[in-house]
Amino acid sequence: MKRSIIVLLCFFVCTLCSALPSGYGSIKLGMGIDEVKAELKKNPDFGYRGDRDVTLSPKTKQVIIETDAVKASYSFFTRCWFQFVDDKLFSITLNLNEKRLDHNSVFSTLTSKYGNPSSINPKRSSWEDDSVIMSLERPLTIKYIDAAVFKKIQDESGVKKTYEEKAVDEFLESL
Repeated sequence: MKRSIIVLLCFFVCTLCSALPSGYGSIKLGMGIDEVKAELKKNPDFGYRGDRDVTLSPKTKQVIIETDAVKASYSFFTRCWFQFVDDKLFSITLNLNEKRLDHNSVFSTLTSKYGNPSSINPKRSSWEDDSVIMSLERPLTIKYIDAAVFKKIQDESGVKKTYEEKAVDEFLESL
């Protein structure tokens, strides 16, 4: 009986660990541009200055909001980017302030909250589920990406692996 309870408890804890956040704070993937602007205005830590921080990529017609929090009095951010596809928030990139945080502390916190990363290499650790790709990149950047939109963009791009990428895959498979 005790063993069944322990197994059930472990399953419950693992389930909690795998629920990735869909964004940071009140800013969530899938939000509209005006919603994100309103949330950025509420939080001075992002350093949002209004519409002058908003740009439109002419080639892709994607909206990007870039904020500069370096001058914010006590912010954990330096620069942040919010990228929109089809007027919905697709990607959040948060450059963290290395004077206030270090990579190991952030990595340890993410691992304790969400379990071991889905993939890890010297430059990037990422956690993934069906709806979110969350990554911690060096030197100190956190990204949240809408997994479904990312897959759609990849599929539409038609980009195939290069010969070198295929060779690396084949070599690794041979090990």
